[in-house]
Amino acid sequence: MTPLKKIYLFYKEGFTNMPSWGKQAWLVIIIKLFVMFVILKIFFFPNFLKTNYKTDADRSNHVLENLTNINP
Repeated sequence: MTPLKKIYLFYKEGFTNMPSWGKQAWLVIIIKLFVMFVILKIFFFPNFLKTNYKTDADRSNHVLENLTNINP
């Protein structure tokens, strides 16, 4: 049996034998991760480079200048 199949079967068996409160806890965790990484990114973290610079060259110059700038 391949290592990937062993890992898959390990997790499959663990989730099928999990009590109902454990499945509900995993559902809450998945919903929280979705909110953190998808919803918050869309509404609170706009793409700064896309909104302020029109071309890829302008964006790369901005990043390069900020990475190599010695003065804080």
